[in-house]
Order: sequence, then C-alpha cells, then structure tokens
Amino acid sequence: MVRHLLLLSVAIMALFGCNNNQQQSDGKKVFRYNQADGLSSLDPAFARNQANLWATSQMYNGLFELSDELYPVKSMVESWDISQNGTRYVFKLIPGIQFHDSEIFEGGKGREVTAQDFVYSFKRILDPKTASTGVWIFSDKAKKDENGEIAEDWVKAIDDYTLQIDLEKPFGAFLEVLTMPYAYVVPQEAIEKYGKDFRVHPVGTGPFVFKSWDEGNNLVLLKNTNYWKSDEAGKKLPYIDAIQVSFISDKTQELLTFQQKKLDFISYSGQANSIDLILNKDGSIREEFSGSFVVEKVPYMNTEYIGICMDPELYDDKNHPLLNKKFRKALNYSINREEMLSYLLNNLGKPGVHGIIPPAVNGYDESKVEGYTYDPKKAETLLKEAGYPEGKGLPEIKLHTTIHSKPYVEYLQKQWEAIGVNIDIEINPVATHQELIDNNRVPFFRGSWLGDYPDGENYLAMFYSQNLSPAGPNKTHFVNENFDKYYEKARAETDGFKRLDYYVEMDKVIVEEAPVIVLFYDEALRISQNNVVGLEPNPMNVLKLEKVDFMKSEVVQTAASF
Repeated sequence: MVRHLLLLSVAIMALFGCNNNQQQSDGKKVFRYNQADGLSSLDPAFARNQANLWATSQMYNGLFELSDELYPVKSMVESWDISQNGTRYVFKLIPGIQFHDSEIFEGGKGREVTAQDFVYSFKRILDPKTASTGVWIFSDKAKKDENGEIAEDWVKAIDDYTLQIDLEKPFGAFLEVLTMPYAYVVPQEAIEKYGKDFRVHPVGTGPFVFKSWDEGNNLVLLKNTNYWKSDEAGKKLPYIDAIQVSFISDKTQELLTFQQKKLDFISYSGQANSIDLILNKDGSIREEFSGSFVVEKVPYMNTEYIGICMDPELYDDKNHPLLNKKFRKALNYSINREEMLSYLLNNLGKPGVHGIIPPAVNGYDESKVEGYTYDPKKAETLLKEAGYPEGKGLPEIKLHTTIHSKPYVEYLQKQWEAIGVNIDIEINPVATHQELIDNNRVPFFRGSWLGDYPDGENYLAMFYSQNLSPAGPNKTHFVNENFDKYYEKARAETDGFKRLDYYVEMDKVIVEEAPVIVLFYDEALRISQNNVVGLEPNPMNVLKLEKVDFMKSEVVQTAASF
C-alpha cells in the first residue's frame, strides 16, 4: 500500500508540475474527504446513494443545478421555455462546453457538448440494458405513443444547441428532477468504448476529471483546467487542484483522522456512534470542538419512519391490529420523540410530529399539519378502543430492521411495552431488509426516505396508489381515494403555491390514516477544518466543491504528502 501511494504521489506531482501562485511551488491545494459508506460507481446513471452522488457531482453537469436554497438554477442552459399547457420544455444550451479530454475522442481532446448528447443520455437512462436506478425520473413523465409506450421523440435535438422534451402530463417539479445526477450528460463514445466499465472510466463536463480509483482505498480527481465556469469576478473555476477521497468505514476512526488534520471535511446524519464525541446531549457543540473546527448543523432532506403494510392480503388475520387505525395511532402517541433524539442522537434531528415532509423541503407546514406528540394516556385510550386494553389479546408483532437501526427500534420497543404492546425485533442485512420491504413481504418495518429532489411530491409519491412496490416507492401499499385525488391535482399544477396547498392536504391524510409512524426529520452535521472556505451547506447535504478553497494564510495539503 505504501509503495502504491508513493507511486501515485509521484505521478500526481509530475502531472501538476510547478506553479507561481500564492502557494509554494511544489504545493497543490488538495481537498480531502471521507466516504464511510463506500463507492460503487462513477457513472451518474447509478448515483442513487450519497457516495455515488458526491463523486459524480464533481465530474458531471446537467441542464440545471440546485442553488443553496434548493431552487433549480441554470447550469448548461442559456434559457428555457415551457408551453402554456406545461407539457413541452425547450432548452437553449450554452455553446462551447467541452467534455473532458479523453482517449475516446479524436486526438484525446474533449469535444463540444450538443443537444444530441442530452438526447442520448436521457434515453440511456430509460434503456433496460443500462439498468439504471434512475429510470423512474423519466418513465412516468415522458410523452407516450398511441400504444401507451414511451414515444421515440419524447426528447429530441432541434439543432445542436436546442433540446426539446415532451411530457405526457404537466409535472410541476420537472426542473427539480433535471438537477439530479441521473440527468447529467455523458458522451456516447465513452459508453460504446467502455460499456459497463464506464463506472471506472468516467468522462463528463464537470470541474474535476478522473485520475485514479483504488476501490475501497482512495479516489483521486484532478482540476479540469478547461472547465467552462467562472466565478462572479470572472476567475476560472475550480479553485483547488485536486480531490482525494478515502473510504474509512469506522466513524470513530474517521473522526480521529479528521482531528489529525488528515481530512478536510466529514459529515454525519442519523449516525448513533461518534456523535457523543462532537455534541452534548442537548445538541450543543462540545467545548473541544467549538472553535477548533467549523461545525454546522443543518436541515437534511431525510425522514425516518416505521412503515406499516396496509394491504390486508399480507395478513392471515384480516382483523390484524396493524390494520386497525386506532391501534396505529396508539403506537404513534406512545413515542417520546424528543427524548429519543436526545438519548440516541444528541438532538441531531427534529421530532417527526408534522407529517412525512421534512422541514428542509417546500411543502412542510407545521401550522397546518398536526401530527403525533407524546401522549401515553391518549395512546392507552386508543389501544382500549381498538379492542386491546393494556395490550390484552394482541398477537405476536414483529418489527423488521437492520443492525444500524437497532438502537432506535429497541427504544421504540420499550416505549410500546409501557402501554402493553410487546414487539419482537428481527434484524437482517441491509440488502435482505430492503428486498423484504420492496416485495411487500413484511408488515412492520424500519424505513427512511431521503428526497431525490427538493419538492414535497417526492415524499408523497410514497403513498400514491399507482406507485405500489416493487415497481414504485409505495412500500406500505397505502391506497386512499382522497389522497390520490390531491396527488394527481398537485402533479399537474404549475402554480407553486396551489401545489403546496395540495401537499398539505395529502400530508393531513397520511397523519390521519397513519400508514407510517414518523420518527424524526434528519439533520446533517458538517465539520470542516478552519482553513476551508466556500463550503456552503445545503439541505440535500450535497458536496459542492467547485468554489471551495483554502485560506491563503494557511499551509495547504501538498501533492507530495499523498
């Protein structure tokens, strides 16, 4: 390993060469972060988790990107137009944007991006041969032909710089969808040359280019010297020279490495271990961290919950207590969410008492959506009304989870035991747990929903009757005519304020029917070294590095120290 890193260091130093900027001549600005969950692909068609999303976001661009306030803003487009009926989008591309230099192009020089590249990239997402995890972003929105299949011309290039997309029905959050990594542009030449190995041979348009990936050990990206973006003052982006990603899986070891200044940035969300080393039980920053590092606690677009299958066909007993709304409500009222967050997460998060949409997303409205606060007396009353006074007559109920969520479900187990409801816990590997949920094989399960894009519709889609799993995100198989009516109106509504009103009504239905027990809305804890500047937090916890820099007065990481 030492020899490998030494050779890598020499190679990077040779590539960097010398410079005459403010840094020492042999020094380069290298931003180092850790990805505890590992990395499976550098192909944006598979950017379904944080590790893949963070890495691909450095190497690719799309038509739009999210502002720090989570509004879609122009990236690769000069302008766009939406038809009056909301189904046709026409985009004018910025001319002159180049793909990264690569052997796939003639002479190794990156070529210009055209509208046809977006046509290819978007159709590739829908191609079964790609097997992209993002097929859903277009499959239910693209224009259909007379046979009900996706029309061949749903996306087309009018000319080199004009792209047209036709939707089957209006979809108010379509620009937000286009900010996702799934919608990044890729060159057809790379896919044809590398096939599935494109995952380790990425070619994009972004601020950083691929250098090397020693899977499980480190990833190195270098500054794209031909990047097409500049800052407000006209200075070329990015500011830093390289990114080095490590893959330390143990969060305690990760924190120690950061404290040793071998990492520039780490992030926590929903993590029970190591939080005690950073936060006090009341959520305040521990004294040894305050001032020594930049510590930010920000809203995160993730809702943690317990799911309940609403399909009677899954139960042998059609009168099973989980099918009883009063019983589900009793479970909700018996949870002290404030205590749970303090005890398990040092108040990193907010109690989930106002519906499924988290505070970080438009659509959350605590003044209009009243959820479940801690009220054990009311829980006992509802349990009795459901026909199970003090839990008498209840069958065995099993809650399915993973080892990572064990502390949460053990806490819930004690809370429910206090009102007479005894719950067994079954722990499975993450992949097994997900397979059981996706295929509707377990009635009671631990779940979470991290928003794919910043719109309340993304969370409410979990309960639309046409989205039943395994094909869709409705893991609880919730079916409600009133909910569906609001959902269909919201999807077609182009007036943002009216759409939010529909979201409130849908969230009220979810609270009333209780197909889920919302536990808490996640927050992200972002920690960086004091010399890092330009690292702006955002509710999606996306790592945006094109404007990150180091204070000039600080000694920065050098290429030789790789």
